[in-house]
Amino acid sequence: MKKILWICLIISLFTLSACGDDSTADTDNTADTNGDQATDNNSASAEATITYESENGPIEVPADPQRVIALNGFAGNVLALDVPLVGAVSYSMQNPLYDLEGVEEVSDENLEKIIELDPDLIIGLTTIKNYDQLSEIAPTVTFTYGEYDYLEQHIEIGKLLNKEEEATKWVEDFRTRAKQAGEDIKAEIGEDATVTVIENADKELYVFGDNWARGTEILYQEMGLAMPEQVKEVALEAGYYTLSLEVLPDYVGDYLVISKTEETETSFMETETYKNMPAVQNDQVMVADAREFYFSDPITLDSQLDFFLDNFLKE
Repeated sequence: MKKILWICLIISLFTLSACGDDSTADTDNTADTNGDQATDNNSASAEATITYESENGPIEVPADPQRVIALNGFAGNVLALDVPLVGAVSYSMQNPLYDLEGVEEVSDENLEKIIELDPDLIIGLTTIKNYDQLSEIAPTVTFTYGEYDYLEQHIEIGKLLNKEEEATKWVEDFRTRAKQAGEDIKAEIGEDATVTVIENADKELYVFGDNWARGTEILYQEMGLAMPEQVKEVALEAGYYTLSLEVLPDYVGDYLVISKTEETETSFMETETYKNMPAVQNDQVMVADAREFYFSDPITLDSQLDFFLDNFLKE
């Protein structure tokens, strides 16, 4: 699907220098010695590596990466683990939830820009272009989309960034919070209430299964909310399904989540077909900013969880 879906902090290097007269020569010499030792320690730290078992085999990567470029949708994972990000692709740059001060927009085709940013690690999907050239610039690790589920993916990136413990703790905490949220929401709306997630892009409507971002992983996998049977039939395995407006009511459950941007064409929401759906008439529609719903990283997931709690449990 070519239209949707995929849909960070420059580190300053500084040096200290000192000079003195003959009367402080001994002190200066001691300072120089300490300075040299500190420089050596910093260099050793910067050069330390770990071996990551990637899909393409073992690869040496920095033990403490300081200039990461995230191609595809991994910028939020890097930021959530407090690892300095220097470059990200355009759709990551559009996520208002990310703190991207100092981060440059890059693409897998703009090798000159990537060289200019001097990354020490590049992360992307296996579909990136110019993998061989990127690998010559910096260690480049790719993942096959869907190889890991959305939470396993964060742990795997944690391993890559030498922060597996931090990533695992976040995942365990998130699962606990999301499960409790699901119980609270089902107590409010009923165990059997169904939820549908759709998006409108380029004049086409899409309905989503349980693993295509847009909050679907939280709703269906973690919270355990029910998906309409019609949606299961067409989108659960494929991840998404294209709909026409005429049949939209057949796929919309008791609650409807609409993912959209300010630029999205939403004239379908003005039609009688849309207005006559029970979810609309019962004021059980939630409209989300698609730019905050495209990804499944900790920053985005925490925001989505708050969004659902606020909307399902509204007073």
